[in-house]
Amino acid sequence: MRQVLILGGGGMVGQKLLSRLMADGLNGDRDLQVTLHDLAFAGAAPEGVAQVTGDLSQTGAVAALTQARPDVIFDLASIVSGEAERDFDKGWQVNMFAMWHLLSAIKAEHAASGGTYCPRLVFTSSIAVFGGPYPDKIDDTFLSAPQTSYGAQKAVSEAMLNDFSRKGFLEGISIRLPTITVRPGKANLAASSFFSSIIREPLNGQIAILPVPDTVRHWHASPRSAAGFLTHAATLDLERLAGRRALNMPGLSCTVAEQIEALRRAAGQSAVDLIRYEPDTEIMRIVEGWPRDFDTVRARDLGFVAERSYDEIIAVYMADDMGRA
Repeated sequence: MRQVLILGGGGMVGQKLLSRLMADGLNGDRDLQVTLHDLAFAGAAPEGVAQVTGDLSQTGAVAALTQARPDVIFDLASIVSGEAERDFDKGWQVNMFAMWHLLSAIKAEHAASGGTYCPRLVFTSSIAVFGGPYPDKIDDTFLSAPQTSYGAQKAVSEAMLNDFSRKGFLEGISIRLPTITVRPGKANLAASSFFSSIIREPLNGQIAILPVPDTVRHWHASPRSAAGFLTHAATLDLERLAGRRALNMPGLSCTVAEQIEALRRAAGQSAVDLIRYEPDTEIMRIVEGWPRDFDTVRARDLGFVAERSYDEIIAVYMADDMGRA
């Protein structure tokens, strides 16, 4: 039986990943023992899935998890971009030092095993590791130079994961996720939260606030695609990465106006009329520093796939999450 640990397993992406594992396993292997870890959980786990609560930013908190020597670890645990920008110290403690604790704990288990324990670690990084000025499309050789605290924390974590992997303590891969839309549930503290809310709320008959001009262009993928990225990364032949362990994930580049047009096609003008434009200079400042479009030929050649239109992304939300609590 393969042991799987999902850090940040109580969050939206963690729950989508769990559902994917329960349905499809890992590369067809359904003989999995899954453990979820997070600060809290909204409800009970499916039968056979363990839930563990705790704070990974606390020294020693991760040791008990790694002592079980999971074969695959998905590290999704972080605070979001807006919160990391507002609370500098918390951002570094949660988004960077927790990664250091995790890598150090894995290294200790590697040593205790005589070098035989070497798990696969899949880390969810972000396109926030990039900073302008940008080309029309960011390719796989573009410089990582973040312009937010969140992006800097993700970039440092990528570098640490690469070095621990180089030394043979683990098999690591960092996947730089697009902004994941349409997210189910309520808005969170991420600066990017409005990209989901301007679709989700009108589809559910509620008013949505748009804090940026509709000319803003951004890079998107659905929660369904995010779960697919993670499971594919967990079984990918890492020799194909040739030592470059951070990958830009596929996605869709579109403007807010194009999102709204897709909403109009899906639900009509009455849904669009529920969007209210209320400018927020702080959100706009953060969003302006984010990349807008990518050429992800490397990830696609490695088998990662995502939606090709925003109509598809809305359809995924309507099929998977609309109307659910």
